[in-house]
Amino acid sequence: MYYWIHQSFYMAKVVPFIGGWLADRLLGDPEGWPHPVVGFGKVISLGEKTMNKGDNRALKGGIMALVLVIGTYLICERILYLAGYFYPPLSSLLVGIGVFYCLAGKTLIKEVKAVFEAVDRSTEEGRKQVGRIVGRDTSGLSPQEIRAAALETLAENLSDGVIAPMFWFALLGLPGMMVYKMVNTLDSMIGYKNDRYFEFGQIAARLDDLANYIPARLTAWLMLAVSGNLNKQGFVKRFGPAHASPNSGYPESALAAILNCRFGGTHDYFGKPVEKPYIGTNERPFTTEDMLIAININSNTELAMGLIVCLVSTIIH
Repeated sequence: MYYWIHQSFYMAKVVPFIGGWLADRLLGDPEGWPHPVVGFGKVISLGEKTMNKGDNRALKGGIMALVLVIGTYLICERILYLAGYFYPPLSSLLVGIGVFYCLAGKTLIKEVKAVFEAVDRSTEEGRKQVGRIVGRDTSGLSPQEIRAAALETLAENLSDGVIAPMFWFALLGLPGMMVYKMVNTLDSMIGYKNDRYFEFGQIAARLDDLANYIPARLTAWLMLAVSGNLNKQGFVKRFGPAHASPNSGYPESALAAILNCRFGGTHDYFGKPVEKPYIGTNERPFTTEDMLIAININSNTELAMGLIVCLVSTIIH
């Protein structure tokens, strides 16, 4: 009897994660709701405008990034500690809410579906819709390039928006999950290799590379596993490292292996062409069926990772 009471205590710590995860699956990111990442973005923007000037920009950017990352962890940890001290159920509720805000699985799938539906209506609609989820210039994209961009983003953001946050939750709880979102937001705002951000965003970009190193490779492996394609790990090992990013190429190459297609190529960013190596060799048209297969893989990969997090949280917490 004591064993089951003891196990129930530890299982109870998984409940907030499951609640937040299910809330994301049901609601996604409701438009108009307050969001911590929006707050992160405002703080980063203020810091960048204040510090990204004069000499020693790399040092200034590094200090800002480290202060925000460490500060996020400490603030989140203290809030949960105080909530748990005065009213333990409130701490669990806050964890569930935090998990809900840190995951982007449903919204990602919704946006990719919208891209395929839009481009089926007209190329211009497709360009506008895909512009919501990619950083490249979409004004000159063909229907094939629009669909490719959506599928690439689906794979990459499965890692960034779902698997990586879950991974850091399993290791460090909600504070670790929030820190990951801060690192990811820093990279998305100042981690560019252009004149304005090249020096200032160096440390932020490196932190993001480090934070995503294991999750990106885990995402690729899970994608192959849930789709019954573990025999294609050689494909991922071949094309994953070819990507300009040290991490994004792995989930993208996993999806390219599963769909037997080709991603990559030259794209325009901030008015300048950026050459990216191809991932895969089979250049073929993308279809709605490809999108449906990719979405199914995303959902199953997320489910597998969620179960892993529940197991790990039960064991180590």
